[in-house]
Amino acid sequence: MRLVTATVAALALSVLAVPAATLAPPRSPATDGVWRTDGYGTLLVVARGTLREYQVTSVSCLRGESARQTGPGSYTTSDGTVLTVRTGRDRDHARLATAGSVGHRRLVRVRALPAYCTRPPPEAPRARFDALWQTFEENYPFFARKGVDWDAVRDRYRPQVRPNTTGPELFGIFSRMLRPLYDVHVTLEDDDRDFFELRPGTELPSDELETRVKEFVETRDLRHATGRQDFAEGLITYADLPGDLGYLRISAFDFYAGDDAPYAADRRELDRTLDTVLTADRAGRLKGLIIDLRVNDGGSDALGIRLAERLTDSPYTAYAKRARNDPDHPDRHTRPEPVRVVPADAPRFTGPIAVLTGGSTVSAGETFTQALFDRPGRTVRIGQPTQGVFSDPLTRTLPGGLSFTLPNEEYLTRTGRTFDGTGIPPHVTVPVFTEEEFAHHRDSAFDRAVTLLRTPA
Repeated sequence: MRLVTATVAALALSVLAVPAATLAPPRSPATDGVWRTDGYGTLLVVARGTLREYQVTSVSCLRGESARQTGPGSYTTSDGTVLTVRTGRDRDHARLATAGSVGHRRLVRVRALPAYCTRPPPEAPRARFDALWQTFEENYPFFARKGVDWDAVRDRYRPQVRPNTTGPELFGIFSRMLRPLYDVHVTLEDDDRDFFELRPGTELPSDELETRVKEFVETRDLRHATGRQDFAEGLITYADLPGDLGYLRISAFDFYAGDDAPYAADRRELDRTLDTVLTADRAGRLKGLIIDLRVNDGGSDALGIRLAERLTDSPYTAYAKRARNDPDHPDRHTRPEPVRVVPADAPRFTGPIAVLTGGSTVSAGETFTQALFDRPGRTVRIGQPTQGVFSDPLTRTLPGGLSFTLPNEEYLTRTGRTFDGTGIPPHVTVPVFTEEEFAHHRDSAFDRAVTLLRTPA
């Protein structure tokens, strides 16, 4: 998921109210009806060529726009995201897939929308507070890991919300509530105000940092490189290094075909890039490949998997994905769904890889890093721990227009380990783009990667 904007994988559907009485009984197509997701705090209404999402907690049911049907079982949101609903072996179970995201959401048919979903939601400041607090209470998995007593947060801040509390004042209260989570997938947005909080000691992968690092790398690390070329709106750079090493820098896992392009266009641009970079000659000639993710603000997990498929000759499991699915128990989850890496039907590089990471490696940059854990062959991580956010963020909108996001998923290694909060640690720890490194024109992570890749295992 991309940092802060959380575009593709967040399933940012808005929803239209449809009174339960107006819903026809389930009929052809088999997906028509009302569905409850396993986890995710969501109800879906599929009827008359429209998919509508209802964001529910025990105290709220929030709604917005809809997605229109664009093919059998396929629906497209206003931002171009394609959603696919498929029934299972019976008419009472289905799966929802979102283009650009990995895994599925399991759906169970229910008789009708709850009555409170057919009424306008209350807009009083305390009702808005309760909806946000309850959404986190029922979906956020990491309170214990972050050392946050969420009940105490409610007891402290709810009395500060009064009938005349303004929108900006409520935004300030919410910001103070959420800051101790230090979770960059926890965001607020309201008019010209926005909020998110990085893990302490890390730096935002901003445009300014990206520009500074790109210039530094090109003048310092790539000064003896050949064939340097930018791809995908400048978000991917490749160069050949002396000694038959390759350098692949990836700044994001989306927007490859432009800001408004759908996932399918980004995928085609990634494929075109990889076909140009990983030719059969180069894939066979290179003795090692550096993949630089040190400034990567995330995007589509599926694009990360697509890249991983060009880096192996053998299928393997990248990770397993699960979501919190019990409002009363944060340690209960959906059944983990394995996400597989299947070798691409194209030239592939299967030699040693050095992955460069740091605190500005975020979200999809992290899930791609995790996807290489069990890659056959030698893979070493160099630098600093990643940011520590993996989940597709849930996007929610309160009456009055304030929107917020929160994570509710975990990405598990083969041994069941997760890295939310702490980030993925490197095998080799060295400084990453510190002021001292810049001042002395030094890049310890890059230099260590070159040394390791030139050293026989």
